[in-house]
Amino acid sequence: MDVNSLEMNLLVTLFVAALVFLLPLADRRICRRLRLNLEGGLSENPNADRLLRLRQRLLAFGLLLYLLIFAWLIFFSRETAGSYTVHVAPLEDVKNAFKTPTGFSGWFQTLFTEGFASAFSQISIVRPEDLSQFWLNMMLFVPIGYLLPYVFRWFQARVRIRPVVFCLLLSILAENLQLVTQRGMYDFDDIISNTLGGWIGQLLYIAVGYVVTHPGWRKDLRDYRRWKFKARSSTLFPYTKKSGMFRTTLMGSDQAAVCDFYVNRLGFRLLQQLNRRESGDTVFLFEMGKTQVQVICSFRDPVPEKQYLTLYAVRLPAVRRRLESNGIHPGDYRRDPCTGQRMLRFTGPDNVRVEIMEAD
Repeated sequence: MDVNSLEMNLLVTLFVAALVFLLPLADRRICRRLRLNLEGGLSENPNADRLLRLRQRLLAFGLLLYLLIFAWLIFFSRETAGSYTVHVAPLEDVKNAFKTPTGFSGWFQTLFTEGFASAFSQISIVRPEDLSQFWLNMMLFVPIGYLLPYVFRWFQARVRIRPVVFCLLLSILAENLQLVTQRGMYDFDDIISNTLGGWIGQLLYIAVGYVVTHPGWRKDLRDYRRWKFKARSSTLFPYTKKSGMFRTTLMGSDQAAVCDFYVNRLGFRLLQQLNRRESGDTVFLFEMGKTQVQVICSFRDPVPEKQYLTLYAVRLPAVRRRLESNGIHPGDYRRDPCTGQRMLRFTGPDNVRVEIMEAD
């Protein structure tokens, strides 16, 4: 079967449509039967961690299998041409696939003077194979842009930019490999169509994949829009992109226990230790990523009965195993009463209650 034939285009389009609409429906139904929470909350199934890891691996395997099929289509299914071919005129083939009696300038004039019906009636397709190739190249990248945020949290966290950038880089890599290996030509139109397909794929994930697997999205979106409308006139909202929680301050007593807990057990870096001569206090400043924890060990001020430190982390089951290997036993997962996210809770030195919540 010719890769640019109508049958191939129809087959790929049907596959993409089935993937986009059937995958989230099947995923949601299976997870409901297994009592697994896909929205980041606490699952009712006691084996949820193992089953969610299995789900992640199956989805990643499906994406890998598709990438292997993609590599076969663009590399191994082709014979070596024996020459280097480069085509860099943007959308020239697509433009030449159409023909109008008055040219495109006259067509636009007809569009604005006589309307859509009259303008589109003048268009005739003279090279359908070029349109077929552009459509196929676009459809091949729709599953990649769709599955990347569906499978990986890193792409989901910045779903409006990361998948399409990945598709752009992958397309550039594929075109250069085709040029170097002489299995095809370097075509700038392919990069445009591939990137467009990845962009469509990420939009379909937002419109279909995320919506189906997160039933509460309507309420979340409605609350977010209501808050954003009111917050525009607030003090901090216009500057939130450059602000955030940077440091939290706790009280301590045993300096050795404080350093052992935050550095050796939790993995913070001791950024600074200050000895205040006038008060006799010792101030420890610990840092991990963009989060800083300041602990003031004082002989004058008493340690509060309760102190709280809340952190966010991805892959909470792996965090739990690391905590247990370092002598910290957080117990069973808990549900945060405000957000519904699952979290771990344990107690550190000086009555510090540490809560680690699972990031979206």
